[in-house]
Parts: sequence; C-alpha cells; structure tokens
Amino acid sequence: MSAIGKDQFGATPPKSVSPGVFVRLARNPVAAAGLAVLALIVLTAVIYPLVSPYSYADGTPDIDAGPSAHHWLGTDNLGYDILTRLAVGARVSLTVGVCVELVVLGVGGLVGLIAGYCGGRLDNALMRLTDMMFAFPDILLAILLMAVLGPSLINVLIALGVTGWPGMARLIRGQALAVRSREYVEAGRALGLPTGRIILRHVLPNVLSPVIVASTIDIAGVIIAESTLSFLGIGVQDPLPSWGKLVERAMAGGEYHAHPMVLAYPAICLAVTVLCLNFIGDALRDALDPRSA
Repeated sequence: MSAIGKDQFGATPPKSVSPGVFVRLARNPVAAAGLAVLALIVLTAVIYPLVSPYSYADGTPDIDAGPSAHHWLGTDNLGYDILTRLAVGARVSLTVGVCVELVVLGVGGLVGLIAGYCGGRLDNALMRLTDMMFAFPDILLAILLMAVLGPSLINVLIALGVTGWPGMARLIRGQALAVRSREYVEAGRALGLPTGRIILRHVLPNVLSPVIVASTIDIAGVIIAESTLSFLGIGVQDPLPSWGKLVERAMAGGEYHAHPMVLAYPAICLAVTVLCLNFIGDALRDALDPRSA
C-alpha cells in the first residue's frame, strides 16, 4: 500500500511551516533588525579572524592602546587586539550555542517523540527520568559536571548538552501527545506503517513549530550559560577567548577601572546577541501562530 501524503482516508497531514510564515516574519521590523544584527555578528565571527593581522593568542607591543587605524577597538593590558579577541570569542560562543542546541534537539527530541507517541509505561519511565533531571538546577549541575570533567571547550559542550535536553523532551512530548490522535496518524496505523516511519513522517513535522521557537530562544540561554562557566574559570580556557572569558579577564586584573571599555565590549556583544535571538524567537512565535495567518 502507498504511504499517506493524501491517503485513502482523505487525511492530509498539515504542514508546520507555510510560505506565509516567512512573509509575516519579513514584515516584522523587530525581527528584521534582529536578523540583520545577528547576521553582522556571525559574519564578523567567521571572517574577521581570517583577515585580522593579529592573533588572538599572541599580544602586540602596543599595550593599553586606544582605538586607532591599527587597532580599531584598541588593545588590553597584555597587548591583545580587542577586536580580534571579540571576533574569536563570538565564534566560540555562537558555536557552543548552536552545537549544544543540536545535542538538546537530538536527545530531547528522541525522548519526547518516543514518550509522547508510545505512551504507557515507556512514557512514564522516560518522564520520570526527565523529572529527575529537573530536580537539579541547570547551571549548578553544569558546574558540577565541569568540576568532574575539567575545564575545556569540549567539556562545556557535554555539560550544557546533558543539562539542557529535559525541557525540550517535555515540550516535544506534549506536542506528540496532541498529534498522535490526529486522523492522519490513525490512518498510518491502519495502513500498517512502521512506528518509526509514522513518527518521522507524520508526527515530527507537525511538532516543529514550537520546537523552532524554543530552539531559537534556547540558544540565547546556552550562550549565557557558557559565558557564566567561562566567567567562573571552569569553561573555555586561555588562550582561547569567549565573551564570558573576556569579561572575567577584564575584572580579574582590575583593568576595567582604568579601561572600562575592555569590560564593556564583550558584555555589550553578549547582551546584543541574546537580545537579537529573543527578538527572533518572539517574532517566530507570532509568525507561526495560525491565528495571525
């Protein structure tokens, strides 16, 4: 028997994301501004370290230099070019945010889809595991894992991935519970389609809308969490910079008293990036709302 696109029962699975979503998103000035600024930050993170004449790991003879044609944002008390370190820090922080969110989507999505679609004892077992994870505050559990694993970029990814998936699992499970009783899913069961195929082709596409919104906002939370770990000295380690590490360096040596912009630059980058992601997430929520169609 053929698979159901528009099946024998006349049930057509709805599409999660229609072309009208992108039209509504483009018409939102806040979303457009957030996307433009975020694109500029991403381009700077990707391109500037490749073209910069300075290394993020090596200082220059110019110590505590102000902005100039050679150092657009000046240098710190060790002679590091601030713009180069900010660009590399952006690359690190954004990479952590995206990679951790992919782990969260993979683990949380698998757990949530299986629990929501299968139900019964398997659902109960998976949700009790999720509840156990919720018993520990995310950042405290991440700090504990970093203390055990040791500070490094890879361990930051592991710690934040382990602590981040339960919320996504619960969200997807709730959406899967609502979708599994729809007529197109029932039609798939009646046709004898394998459970995995029903989940991937008819349940997963119809839970994507809230997941897309949550993932966009979650990336902002992951960036803040990584910055917190690096600020505490148990995240990214020298000479590799991240925005949290740059804030920690500026405060540790008291450099911000004489040169407050050394502290302000990474803090502003962090705040603007998180704000843009939240703007985009809010705009996506409005654009994906069927009532706004």
